[in-house]
Amino acid sequence: MKLNYLNVAVLAAKKAGKIINSNRGKFTDLNKVKYKGERDIVTKVDFEAEKIIKETILKKFPSHEILAEETPRGYQLADYLWVVDPLDGTVNFSHDYPNFCVSIALKQQEQTIVGVIFNPVLNELFTSVKGKGAYLNGKKISVSKNSELIRVLLNTGFSYNRGEKMEFTLDVVRRMLYKIKDIRRSGSAALDLACVACGRVDSYLEYNLKPWDLCAGALLVEEAGGKATHPEGKPLDALPTDCFASNGLIHEKMLELINEH
Repeated sequence: MKLNYLNVAVLAAKKAGKIINSNRGKFTDLNKVKYKGERDIVTKVDFEAEKIIKETILKKFPSHEILAEETPRGYQLADYLWVVDPLDGTVNFSHDYPNFCVSIALKQQEQTIVGVIFNPVLNELFTSVKGKGAYLNGKKISVSKNSELIRVLLNTGFSYNRGEKMEFTLDVVRRMLYKIKDIRRSGSAALDLACVACGRVDSYLEYNLKPWDLCAGALLVEEAGGKATHPEGKPLDALPTDCFASNGLIHEKMLELINEH
């Protein structure tokens, strides 16, 4: 049955990706975007992609629940809950900066059992099923083998809420810069996690996200042999908003850095 769930998630992600690709470069005019906050934007493509994902899932599994970014409901678990970001990296998309994706996860109560991340720009499809490994375009992937802090490449991001948590994040990043190789900020949390899963980077840290940013990617990392936890080191929440993920080998060392003060 998990493979049936995976197949539907892949189909939905590719349908959404087709909509996204066909609209690239059409939203660089700021008059064509809407603001959900001071900096957080949304386009009609977010809604169109979400609509096709929901239709695809509910056609096959009408009794399942869906938690999606553009039509959010309360953060409540269900027997089967699909957690969907139809366009992760909307700011990138609106600038035609080619780093955005579709992220779809399926949770069975507290456990994520399927995760799919589709990058329509590069046609990269990341898939994972609980207990079955992680794959990129059908080829099995694994996290990096780096165990030295000075060799670590970290992906991170910054919340739209530029308050106390932002100051804390900047403080952590500042400490990291003196201990690791380098830091990247790509603008898509889901793709950042996918990059950890396939070994392109060694770790990822971000606060104040939403479950649809993290659920699919966290499963990918774990199924690729890595580790995903809360930045304090405790297990991820069932519907997480803060995440630190790594290849596992440098996890504890980096948690010490993160929580040094």
